[in-house]
Amino acid sequence: SQADQDKMGVALSKLAQEDPSFRIHTDQESGQTIISGMGELHLDILVDRMKREFKVEANVGNPQVAYRETIRATTEIEGKFIRQTGGKGQHGHVWLRLEPLPEGGGYEFEDAVVGGAVPKEFIPSVDKGIQEQMSGGVLAGYPLVDMKATLYDGSFHDVDSNEMAFRIAATMAVRDGVMQADAALLEPVMKVEVVTPEDYMGDVMGDLTRRRGIVQGMDDSPAGKIIRAEVPLGEMFGYATAVRSATQGRASYSMEFAKYAEAPASVLQAILKRR
Repeated sequence: SQADQDKMGVALSKLAQEDPSFRIHTDQESGQTIISGMGELHLDILVDRMKREFKVEANVGNPQVAYRETIRATTEIEGKFIRQTGGKGQHGHVWLRLEPLPEGGGYEFEDAVVGGAVPKEFIPSVDKGIQEQMSGGVLAGYPLVDMKATLYDGSFHDVDSNEMAFRIAATMAVRDGVMQADAALLEPVMKVEVVTPEDYMGDVMGDLTRRRGIVQGMDDSPAGKIIRAEVPLGEMFGYATAVRSATQGRASYSMEFAKYAEAPASVLQAILKRR
């Protein structure tokens, strides 16, 4: 109900004020509230607090991994949206150069049009169309990051050209261009620290390796050993239970975001299969 929705909104915004790593947004298509955090355990605690402290009952879905998409090569691509009907038609036509940026580079747009091939008033629409397509992704529907787009040519029609036609032409160019520019899926990788009695060290390390983890180092601690590893977030679901049962409840772990890294093809295939 609307009252429950409002109550949940208040609870979530209070939790977000206390915890800067907790984010909230609404999925425009489904109307669902999406909460983002640092992993399964973090989200479990937040949902539990929402129910206990704020008396909010909500249907909670399974956690999802925040994948990203990017490109690995530079390409030049044409986007053309031209429709002729009886009356006024549509004419949007662009040439874009798409280039990969370093990790964390975000998005850059450059207007390199010469001689008015694309009139100035339509250039913001091209930029907007590129960003719209980037937010919805191309490979598997995840946001596209770390890309520079340069608008360097195109054409227009005195009567049929408008902002919408150029926006659509730009989205078409990005959709085709990304597939041509060696697109890749990026997965979040977590920095994981496990404190375990020495007797269980082999089991813990074996389990981390099975989860595609890379052990970075080890230290001694009063409780035994501290194992430091980097593990893809998608492989960490159920880890709290697994590490407890492997060590008879004697190990503990902490986890924080480290970086985004290219995911193997098998991860992308599994995602596409689920769609």
